[in-house]
Amino acid sequence: MPGLGTSLGRGGATTALQDLASADAILIMGSSMAENHPVGFQWVLEARERGAKVIHVDPRFNRTSAMADIWLPLRAGTDIIFLGGLIRYALEEQRVFREYVVPYTNAPFLVNEHFRDTEDLDGLFSGWDTETKTYDPATWQFELGAEGKPATDPTLEHPRCVYQILKRHFARYTPELVEQQCGIPRAEFLKAADVFTAASGRERTAAICYALGWTQHSNGVQIVRAAAILQLLLGNIGRPGGGIMALRGHASIQGSTDIPTLFDILPGYLPMPWFGPDSANLRSYINKHRQPAGLWSNFGKYAISLLKAYYGPAAIPENDFGFHWMPRLTADHSHFGYWLDMADGNMEGLFVMGQNPAVGAPNSRLERKAMAQLKWLVVREMVETETASFWYDSPEIERGELDPKKIATEVFLFPAAGSAEKSGTFTNTQRLLQFRNQAVPPAEDARSEAWFMVHLGRRLKERAARDSRPRNAGLNALTWNYTTAGPHHEPDMEEVLREINGYNLMENRLLQHSSELKDDGSTSCGAWIYCGVFPAENENRANQRHAHGPLGQGWGFAWPNDCRILYNRASAQPDGKPWSDRKKLVWWDEAQREWTGLDTPDFPRTMPPAHQPAPGSTGLDALDGSSPFLLHSDGRGWLFVANGLKDGPLPTHYEALESPVRNAVHPGQQKNPPAQMKQRPDNVYAASPDARFPHILTTYRLTEHHTAGGMSRTLPHLAELQPELFTEVSPELAEECSLEHGGWATLATPRGIVEARVLVTSRMRPLIVNGGRIHQIGLPYHWGYRGRAKGDVVNDLIAISEEPNVRIMEAKALVCDIQPGRRGTGTDALTQLQSRLASKLKDQPR
Repeated sequence: MPGLGTSLGRGGATTALQDLASADAILIMGSSMAENHPVGFQWVLEARERGAKVIHVDPRFNRTSAMADIWLPLRAGTDIIFLGGLIRYALEEQRVFREYVVPYTNAPFLVNEHFRDTEDLDGLFSGWDTETKTYDPATWQFELGAEGKPATDPTLEHPRCVYQILKRHFARYTPELVEQQCGIPRAEFLKAADVFTAASGRERTAAICYALGWTQHSNGVQIVRAAAILQLLLGNIGRPGGGIMALRGHASIQGSTDIPTLFDILPGYLPMPWFGPDSANLRSYINKHRQPAGLWSNFGKYAISLLKAYYGPAAIPENDFGFHWMPRLTADHSHFGYWLDMADGNMEGLFVMGQNPAVGAPNSRLERKAMAQLKWLVVREMVETETASFWYDSPEIERGELDPKKIATEVFLFPAAGSAEKSGTFTNTQRLLQFRNQAVPPAEDARSEAWFMVHLGRRLKERAARDSRPRNAGLNALTWNYTTAGPHHEPDMEEVLREINGYNLMENRLLQHSSELKDDGSTSCGAWIYCGVFPAENENRANQRHAHGPLGQGWGFAWPNDCRILYNRASAQPDGKPWSDRKKLVWWDEAQREWTGLDTPDFPRTMPPAHQPAPGSTGLDALDGSSPFLLHSDGRGWLFVANGLKDGPLPTHYEALESPVRNAVHPGQQKNPPAQMKQRPDNVYAASPDARFPHILTTYRLTEHHTAGGMSRTLPHLAELQPELFTEVSPELAEECSLEHGGWATLATPRGIVEARVLVTSRMRPLIVNGGRIHQIGLPYHWGYRGRAKGDVVNDLIAISEEPNVRIMEAKALVCDIQPGRRGTGTDALTQLQSRLASKLKDQPR
C-alpha cells in the first residue's frame, strides 16, 4: 500500500474495525462497505447510532448509501478532485488541527527552492523526463538546516514550507470545480465538507474507509495519498475514531502483501533486490534501503533474520548470509508484465492457485489467449474453473479464435481443499492475524496449498541434491524441514507460523518482540512485522479468542506487536498527555516512566516525551520523544512526499486513461504522466473522448458472489440469489438508448463485447459535467461461462494497464458503448465488435 505507506509509513489500515464505532464522522468512498465488508460494517452502524454522521461517495446508490446520512454520486475517476476539495475546505475554513500538524507532520519543512508544482508546469512536477517518462525527485527534496535536518518554519508562513505549498496546490480544487467535474452540486458538497472536517481537534475525530474503488485507478496511490493528507491535516491519524481503514480481507489480501505474493517485495515489505550495483552484495542492498533513524534503520536486522529463516545454518557472514542465492528482478515481473510476456510466447509454464484469471483479470480475452502459448499450466482449485477449461470451452473457442486441436498447453487440474478443510492464518483488513483450525478433512484427493507447496519443495530439493551445479546451491541450502503428519502428510501450520515469528538461535527460543531481531545471524524471522505472534511454544496469539477492551485485544494478533491503532503516540500531545479525556488512547505515565493506555503503544515504551537524541544516535534513539511516525526517519507524517513515489510529491487530478472529457484541471496533461497503458494490438484503447464509446463504465462486487465466482457460482443458493449478469443504467439512459428493464443489452469497449440483463434504476444517475449530461453504467464482474450461474466475462472489457507505483489496473473508470439486444454468437460477436470499433471514426475529436 505505497499510497498510504509513503504518507504514514506502513502498509495496511491504520486503525481497527471496532474503533470505527468511536468516530464522530465516517467517510466511505471507493467502497460499498455494507455489501463487500458486511461484518465490519456493523461498527459503522454502531458509530451512527452513537451520533456519528456517515458520508458515502460513490457513482452508484447501493446498500452502503442507503445506510448513510449523506450520499453523493460522483463521476468515476474524479476522486482526487473531491478529496482535493475537502483538503481546500479544511485549509480555508480553519479546520486544520494546527497543534497536531506542526509537531507531527512535515508541514513546517521547507522545500527545495528549485521545486516547481503542477500549477507552474501545467500538470507536471519539476524533474519530468519526457524521454523516459519518469520523474527525477531531486528538486522535491527539503532544504537542509542545522545538523543536516530539514529547515523548518513552525509558524507555517514561509512560502516554501510544505503547508503553504499545500495551500497553493489545492487552491484550484474549489466547490465550483467539484460541481463542474465530479457532478456533485456545490451545496451538497459543502454540506458533506462541513460535516466531515468538523470532526477534528481535541474532542472529535473522523475515519475514512476505502477499497478497490480507490485503488483500481491509474492514479490510485495518489487517491489514497490525498486521504492521508486530509486525515493528517485534521489530526485524525493515530487517534481513536480516526485513521484510514483499507477495506481488504478477501482471501487474506492483507496477508498476501505482508508475507507476500507480490513480485517486488519480500516478507515485511522489504524491497526485492534487482540485478545491478545496488544489490551486488548484502551490504550494498542494506545500505540502499536502511534509513538513518526510525524503524527502517533496522533494515539489516530484518533482512538478515529473513535470510536466516530461508537458509538456516548455510547463511553465515562469510557468504553474505546467502544473499547471492536470492532471486533478482530483471524487469516488470508483475501479473500484467508476465502475462504480456506469456502472450508473446516468452513463458513456458504457470501455476495458478487461488485465482481465476480467465474471468477475474483485466483484458481476460488476452489472458485466455495467452495461456494457449504455454507448454504447461497447473491449476489448483475446488472446481474446474474457466482458467482450467480455457482450452476447450472459452469464448475464443466458440468464436474460432482458438482451436483445441492446435493448443499444445498441457493443463493439470489439482483438487484444492476449502478454507474449512485446512489450518493456517488469515490476515484481515485491520492487520489482524487469526488462526483457522481445520473443521473437517478435505474430501478424496483434495489437498491444502501448504501440502502442495511443502511436498513440491521437497521434490525440487531432492532433484537439486542430485545436481551439484552452482545454480542449485540456493535450493540445496534452503531450509525445508517441515513436520508432516496424518495419512496425507499434511504440514503443521503452527510450525510454519513459529518460523514466521522467528527464533533467537543462540538460546533456541521464540522471539517475543521485533526489537529482539539482530543483524549478526543470531536471529531468524520469516516476517519482522509478524514477530511476537508466537512468543512461546504453546502461545499462538493468532489463535486467541478472548476479546476484551474497546479494540478487541485478546482476539487474534495485530501487527506490529499487537498494536491495534498505528501511530497511537499521536493520540497524546507532544508532552505525552491525552488531547482530551474523550479521545484518549495512550499516554505517558510519569510515575511509571512508560507509555500506557488502552492500546499497545506504537512507540518505544520507555522513551519519554521530552527525549532529544544525542549526537550520533541511530535507530529509534535518533528520533525525539514526540515523533509518532516511526517508519519515517524524521518521525513525521508526510503531507509532502520527497521520495518514494513515481508520480509526484502531491496528489493531482488526471483523467482516467479512457475518459469522456478532457482534463479541465491541467489541460496540458490528460492522464497521469508515468502511468503505463501497455497499448498494443490486443490491448487497445479508446480516445478521450471517443464518440464510439460515450458512456462511463465502472465495475463493482456483490455480496452474493465472491470475486471471480469460482466459489459462489457453483453453489445453488448463491446462484439463485444472483442468477445472471446484469447492468445498472439510469432511466434517462434507458430512454435514450431504447433499453428495456429486464431485457438485454450489449456493451462494448475496444477490448471486448458482452451481454447483460438490463436493470433500469434510479440508483444510477446521470451527472451534469462541464454543462453536459454524462451517463454512468455499472457492471458486477463475478460471472463466467462455467458453474450454475453463467454470464459473460466483464473483465473482457477492461484494459491491462499499470499505475506507476503498484502496477494495478484501472477498472473503475473507463468508457463503453451500450446498445439494446443480445450480442452475436460465434464469429458474429467479433464482427459486431469490429463494427463498433470502425463506426463514427470520422467524428473523432482531434
